[in-house]
Amino acid sequence: MEPQLEYRVTDSVATVVIRHPEKRNAMTAAMWRSVPTLLEELARDPAVRALVLTGEGRTFCAGADISRLRGSPEEAQGLAVRAEEALAAFPKPTLAAIRGHCVGGGAQLAAACDLRFAEEGSLFGVTPAKLGIVYPASSTRRLVSLVGPATAKYLLFSGELVDAQRALRTGLVDEVLPEGELGKRVAEFTRVLVSRSQLTQAAAKEFADGRTDRDAHWTGQARASGDTAEGVAAFLERRQPRFGWSVPTSG
Repeated sequence: MEPQLEYRVTDSVATVVIRHPEKRNAMTAAMWRSVPTLLEELARDPAVRALVLTGEGRTFCAGADISRLRGSPEEAQGLAVRAEEALAAFPKPTLAAIRGHCVGGGAQLAAACDLRFAEEGSLFGVTPAKLGIVYPASSTRRLVSLVGPATAKYLLFSGELVDAQRALRTGLVDEVLPEGELGKRVAEFTRVLVSRSQLTQAAAKEFADGRTDRDAHWTGQARASGDTAEGVAAFLERRQPRFGWSVPTSG
């Protein structure tokens, strides 16, 4: 079967699967190109309240499929950056569920997610120094924001792989799970995400990502939504809240 991104939507969670098992789920040019379109489609779907990115089988993503990337290195890098930026801009919570290798372009995609959960035994690497490639400025800044300048330099200068525990200590991942427990934990956590206020999540995502011009917008959204009143009432009545605000499907 041709390498591709597959997806399913279950219980308000979209799961996007990187599928290219014969190359450890390396991304082809066609796969990179498909990311922004797929994410736009899922962002417009009101049934989707969170997104999980993962790889088929025992590997997350081993990077770009060099054998299939034709043309200039700059063109190939541009495809990866557009995919990464589309993932970072997805308006709902995103989580990378990582097993095995998360290297090169795979690490680039994982870093663009809001959260990263990894299985024990996973390996992480940012490897442009092995190919003489200048890592994109936007991707470098995103990596620095996750792990700090010293760890970012270690990863970028050396191209060495680090294990899940080191990734956890440095902030590259948020949780490390024992072998066989990742799927259960991701399902449990995404159930929490979809039960929470989309208004809170959308505003927090923008603020955490550094946007500084939307304070008044989100204050107005909060006033109009009624979500705060519903949340307080549900707390006092000891019931699950029924939040009404949802991410706009266009615009």
